[in-house]
Amino acid sequence: MKFYEFLDKAPPVGRLVVIEGTEQVLAERALEALLDRLLPPEIRDMNLVRLRGEEIGDASQVREAVAAMPFLAERRIVVAMDVHTLRAQERRALWEAAQSTPEGNTLVIVDLLSPRATRPQSFGTLAGQAALRIDTTASEEVRRRFIVECIGALGATAEPRAIAALVASGSDLASVSNDVVKVALSGRKITLEDLERESLVIADPKAYRYASALVEGKTSEAFAVAQELFALDPRGAAIPLLSALASEYALLWDLARPGGTIAARHQWRERYLHPVARRLGARRARSGYERAVHGVEAIVTGRSGSDPDDHRALVDRISAECAMLGQSSRRR
Repeated sequence: MKFYEFLDKAPPVGRLVVIEGTEQVLAERALEALLDRLLPPEIRDMNLVRLRGEEIGDASQVREAVAAMPFLAERRIVVAMDVHTLRAQERRALWEAAQSTPEGNTLVIVDLLSPRATRPQSFGTLAGQAALRIDTTASEEVRRRFIVECIGALGATAEPRAIAALVASGSDLASVSNDVVKVALSGRKITLEDLERESLVIADPKAYRYASALVEGKTSEAFAVAQELFALDPRGAAIPLLSALASEYALLWDLARPGGTIAARHQWRERYLHPVARRLGARRARSGYERAVHGVEAIVTGRSGSDPDDHRALVDRISAECAMLGQSSRRR
């Protein structure tokens, strides 16, 4: 069950809850929402136990905590925090202890791994339908809703371009939230320019738009974005453009390999990147990555010349070569 589905539907809670996925801030919110539903503040302290670190590794403490009777409440809740940090043997012991949770009590396991994780295998996968699983992995829709709610909670507003840039940044939502708070302090409508000037998570959004357009075969759009950046900053545009292109090809290269995956903070983009990675293939994705990286190196070392026109010509050449990589993959 996705994070917002859990909030919206308020499903029944049994003996075991697994909060999984990769967004710490959503995991914290899911846990607090769960506790608010099940344990009113006046009885919470007497019926809530939080265990972490060595306390979880010692499975006997978990068994003892979940077996205790609730006090003036319908249930007792035990929360095993930061389970993703445990060693394999400790994870096995915790799973055995979880089986002893009696009806009426609830063990909440906060295991911030992808639900698809295999090494180690996620507790959500182990539990299957025996647990209420809350997935905090942030899809594009989840990121957008979270950001809009965050802005609204601050009494602020934002232009659509600013929201789109925050969604596309790929940064964890805790960092996004911090930057929204910082930018919203101005008390006026948040613009893309505000974010570009003040935010730590918005790094050259136009450069990433150029990169994604180029690998997707939208060559005219990519060149138009590059021209716009060079018009704004003739001396400083080349490295952000080529760095963004290298990052995009690195993701595609990872996905195109057999069994390939990408970092958790980028997984919300997989449904967009997978078709491109399949079409491009690992060899062409690697070639695009290397061309972009070598371009950055040429600028940094001075091999490409020091004149902005030289840098612009280099970006144009690499862009054209990468566009050809995409065209040759579509002819296969």
